[in-house]
Amino acid sequence: MGKAIYLFCFARGSLLPELQMAGLDDAPVFKEDLSNVTAVLCEVPIDDFSGPSAETRLQDLAWVGPRAVRHGEVIEYATQHAPVLPARFGTLFSSIDSLRRLLKSNLAQINDFLDWVTDKDEWAVKVLLSRAEVRDRLVSEKFADQSEVLASLSQGMRYFKEQQIKAAVEKEIGSWMKAILKAASIEFTERSADWHRREIVFQAQEGSEVETVANWAFLVDRTNEEDFKGRVQKANAEHNSYGLSFELSGPWPPYSFTPVLEMEAQE
Repeated sequence: MGKAIYLFCFARGSLLPELQMAGLDDAPVFKEDLSNVTAVLCEVPIDDFSGPSAETRLQDLAWVGPRAVRHGEVIEYATQHAPVLPARFGTLFSSIDSLRRLLKSNLAQINDFLDWVTDKDEWAVKVLLSRAEVRDRLVSEKFADQSEVLASLSQGMRYFKEQQIKAAVEKEIGSWMKAILKAASIEFTERSADWHRREIVFQAQEGSEVETVANWAFLVDRTNEEDFKGRVQKANAEHNSYGLSFELSGPWPPYSFTPVLEMEAQE
């Protein structure tokens, strides 16, 4: 069975220790140096990722799952010691020479990226909305604001007025949410070096009114980390009682900010 070179990441080689750890399927991790950039690698059977059965295998979560986890673990270990440019899961090279050609042709871009992400981490912020909680809280506030008017109405007219208020609130939820998200994103970006919108994979859980309304990635300098986390906590404190929550996770390697290199990995 033929072997391929599997790439985990590029890193600043002068900062990486010896990598005495296992990669995919317990294959030893090793390094390949070029200038001051190091590729973190292991060998894998080429048939695992290419060929007639590979497409089916790569759709099998039971097969992909543990290997994708291991892919992330190796990158995260490297991140503890040096800035990294993460590779996508399943990035293969036919040989070390093929890898070195890619590295050489993109060396300036890789070096610039590693310099840029030095002492920075990716933090993810996912914003979840419970429409039922928002609706109930906003309706309650509207009822309180108009309590005197409602109290002066007959029972039938009061019911009609309350239904008008509820309908108006239902229409307002979208604009209310967008205003809060805009203000929060501005506040978070002011405390980060860069940010990206990430794909929302699942908008709502089945049987639940809780939905994901934003999924952001922020590149945060470690000197600003506590301030950044404090701002997310502040957003939660202000809006959680309305059914809007800001879920923070990290630190992660800079997955969302990795540049596209110029040539194909697999030849």
